[in-house]
Order: sequence, then C-alpha cells, then structure tokens
Amino acid sequence: MDLRHSMTGLEPAVRSSPIDTPVTLTPVDWNNKKLFSLLWPLIIEQLLVVMIGIVNMVMVSSVGEHAVSGISLVETINFLIITSFNAIATGGSVVASQYLGRKEEKNACSSARQLVYISVIISVALMLVTIFTRSLLLRGIFGNIADDVMRSANIYFLFIALSYPFLALYTSAAALFRCMGNSKVPMRAVIILNIFNIGANALLIYGFKLGVAGAAMSTFFGRVITAVILIRLLIKDKTRIINLSGLRNVKIEGSMIKRILNIGIPSGLEASMFQVGKILITRIFTVFGTAAIAANAVGATINSLAFMPGSGYGMGLLIIVGQCIGAGDYLAAKRYTKKIMLLSYITYLIININIFIFMKPIIGIFNLSEQAGEYCVLFLRVHCITSTLFWCPSFVLPNALKASGDARYVMIVAVSTMWIVRVCSAFFMTFTLGFGPVAVYLAMGADFLFRGIFFLKRWLSNKWIEKKVI
Repeated sequence: MDLRHSMTGLEPAVRSSPIDTPVTLTPVDWNNKKLFSLLWPLIIEQLLVVMIGIVNMVMVSSVGEHAVSGISLVETINFLIITSFNAIATGGSVVASQYLGRKEEKNACSSARQLVYISVIISVALMLVTIFTRSLLLRGIFGNIADDVMRSANIYFLFIALSYPFLALYTSAAALFRCMGNSKVPMRAVIILNIFNIGANALLIYGFKLGVAGAAMSTFFGRVITAVILIRLLIKDKTRIINLSGLRNVKIEGSMIKRILNIGIPSGLEASMFQVGKILITRIFTVFGTAAIAANAVGATINSLAFMPGSGYGMGLLIIVGQCIGAGDYLAAKRYTKKIMLLSYITYLIININIFIFMKPIIGIFNLSEQAGEYCVLFLRVHCITSTLFWCPSFVLPNALKASGDARYVMIVAVSTMWIVRVCSAFFMTFTLGFGPVAVYLAMGADFLFRGIFFLKRWLSNKWIEKKVI
C-alpha cells in the first residue's frame, strides 16, 4: 500500500487497493507540546489508579495475610470484569477519535452518548450476575481456599460488584475526555479518588475496625464520586467538542453502537480470554499455599504499577492514531506510533532498573512472611528482565492496530499466545519440569515475546491501514 498523500489536500491519496477512507482534511499535528500535554496526565492517572489497589493492600495487610490473599483473588476476577468496561470504552474512543479527525463533532457527540448507554447496560448486568454468583465463582475458579481467605474474598467482592455501574460511567467519561486531548480532567478525578480512598481506609479499617469491608466500602464510594464528577462535567458544559448534552433523552442508535461494538467486542473478548487464562494460572499459586498467593499478589501489584506508564502511552496512541486514521493521515499515524513506542521503551527501562535495585525495600512495605518475601523477590527478578525486553511491542503497539479498526487481529493473536504459550507452558514447567510457581513468570515472559513478534509484523505489513471503522 502506498501511504503517500498530499499534505496540502490538493491531490488525492494514491492507493494500490480500493479502500473507502476519507480524504485528508487537515494534516494531523501532535507537536511535542501537545503530545506531552496529553501523555503526562495519562501516565499519572494510570499510576494513581494502581495506587488505589496498593493502598488497599498495604492498609489491609494489618488484618493479616488472609485479607491480602482474599483481596488478590477477587481482584483477579474483578479485572476480568473491568476489562469489558475498558473494551467498550476503547471502541467508543476509536469511533469518537476518528470522527474528530474528520471534523464531524456532531457524530462524535452522538457516539459519546451511545457509549454511555451501552456501558451502563453491560455494567448493571455484570453487577447482578456477580452479586448472586460470587461464592460459586470463587470456589469454581480457585478451588479449595482457606476459610478465612474465603470470608475476606466474599465480603470484598460484594461491595466491589456494587460499584461496577459507577466504574463503567467513569471509564466511559474518562475515555471521552482523552479523545478531546484533555487527559488532565480524568487525572484530577483520580487524584480526588486517591485522597478520598486513603482517608476512608484510615477511618473504616483502623477507626471502625471494618478490615476488608472497610477497604471495599472506600473503593465503592470513591467510584461513585469520580463517576458523578466526570459525567456531570460532560453534561453541563455544552461548549466541549465532545459533550453529553441530551443524554437524559435516551435514544439508542443501532448503527453507532455497532461501530463501537465492532471494536469493543473483539477487544473485550481479547481481554476477557486473556484474563481467564491468567485466572487459571493463578490456581498454580494456591497449590503452593498462602505464602505463594500473597507473594504473587504483591508481585502483581508492583508490576501493575510499572505497567501503568505503558498503559498511558497506549491510551494516547489509541487517540492519536484514531484521529490520524479519521483524517486519512497514515504517514502521521506511523510517525507517532514510532515516537510513542520509543518513549515507552525508555520509560519502562528506567522503571524496571529501579524496581530491580530497590526490590527488597519495596516488598518490605507489604509485611510479608519470610517465605512469601523470598517468592516475591524471585518473581520480580524474572519479570523485570522479560518485561523490559518484550512488554512494549506486545501491549503498547496493538493500540495503534485497534485505532485503525484492526481489533480482530489483535484479539486472535492475544488469545492464541495466552493459551498456547503462557497457560500451557506454565503448567508444563510447574508440574512436569518441577520449576515451582516461578514458572508462571517465565511463561509470562514467553507470552510477551510471541505477542510482540506478531504485532510488530502486522504493523510493518501495513495491513491495518486497510481496515474501516466509520
């Protein structure tokens, strides 16, 4: 495919295959200042989101390892459910970004309303299912769990499930702000959430001695507050390029929802099947006892903190490439992808070097037993090396593919490598070769490698350019 186009808009793009895409209206220009203004709040926001989980884990650790283990098991399932909200928001982001690239603000606002409607419907359904089946889910997935761990998990799960509709609203609203290039508003909302969460945890866990229930209640009320703030801002300010004016006059637009779901469903299936595989692998840690479960919980929390800058870069890439594709500016799409990938690699290298150096003091914050601490050090050492090398092309780059509408390819690769590489090799290395629980982290690194190879090959082939969203 010939990516050339006229930057003046006087000549049509030259293509080697018939693709129904809009002509370039205005070359997409994300200069360094605009790029920095978009990316740094995204990174801070993602770090702060993870800090909520870390604060909950640290503050509830005073209750005991059973509390930490119970929360970690719930969060494993919880992340599977949250991925559906993120997937739908991804679909909404791509559609709205491409409309903005076309300078079609009215359609962008229409897609925003449909995103909110579909997010609420899905989240309420998931909330009801989770509330009434949470015990079955925990037993069915994790098998024989110690009674104290099960009690903690059950209590935490109830309150977290009640927060799903508010989390879905926040996720959708935050995605819409980012589409406009305004990532500072979601960041400020998460700052408010963190401040509230720390204060509420201190009051409910230490003051009222509510333990796990206190941590869960803090999260619930925090999600309510942030959802209300962002949705209200989008409804009240009609001057924004994307706003939710007329949201209360519910009107379902099937064609717009279809566009969103064409990205959202593959993204949701990708993330869901990925998380199902992770949950299945988590059972390996239950075989090795509470120490292994707690070590993995802490290791996963620290790793997720390290991942968040990359997640921020990925969100930014989704928006920028989406606008480039909407405007027909494919050269810019490739240029910004290269730039953000380089930034991701540099950032992640710096983070992992620091984790490797200060690993033991960081782990010490979580009050783990000696055995759990030894497990955690081993897990993190393996992860720091493999993820530094392979994580960025496997998790940042696919956002450029999704932004063009190539979500189905991303889904197929992610699901295939997860189950064929990570799941199978984890069980083989653990039980056949006798590597123990560290095999999970070795298998994870292999998954990163193969995902990255397939996504990089797809991006270099330019086949993603042939996709159409709007």
